[in-house]
Amino acid sequence: MAYYTEDIRSRGIQSGVAHAPFDEALEILRSQGESIISIAQNAQLRIQEGTEAYISQNGNYVREGVIYIPKAKPKLVRFSPILSFVKDATYAHGQGEEFCPSQDLIDIALGDSVEFPQKDILIPTNRFNSEGLLAFLFGGVDKAQAYGNFLDSTGIKEMFVCVVDNNYVNKQDKPFARPLWFGGLIDGSYLDVSIHYLHNDERVRGVRE
Repeated sequence: MAYYTEDIRSRGIQSGVAHAPFDEALEILRSQGESIISIAQNAQLRIQEGTEAYISQNGNYVREGVIYIPKAKPKLVRFSPILSFVKDATYAHGQGEEFCPSQDLIDIALGDSVEFPQKDILIPTNRFNSEGLLAFLFGGVDKAQAYGNFLDSTGIKEMFVCVVDNNYVNKQDKPFARPLWFGGLIDGSYLDVSIHYLHNDERVRGVRE
């Protein structure tokens, strides 16, 4: 059953989690005056709230996503095109299919993007400030390293980035978009776009500032 839990209300910020299929979750967040959180906001709130906080321990979907184009390098985009057609994307995943945005949506999203790995990688937490991907995600090299230091303080020495298999991508007829999951500390705070289960009841975090 779909539900919402507010777990942060401090320093002028409200944030909570909707547990529902992705399209329903965004409607729930809107009803609370929230929009889906960016990974940079998510990371800063984890640092603010501490390692034992719910937001830190548990993962959730965030605003960003990855666009996969057959026989081309994938791009992580700041605003996923999934957000423009959430019902279509949720339905597609429920049918075991990919969500394939229009070329116009892809072009808009790629206007604010960075290259994404084509294979699974591990990024040492003491090198977050030297990774362009993480600087893009977390809001600059200083904020990226601050989150790396936060992870290191919990004993996490590397962050796993889990991608879609390149052979699978190249077999597709069209570009497709995947959502980004930001894992919690209990899972090593990994980044994951390998799954496409928007139709399942999952955590989607919102924020209002």
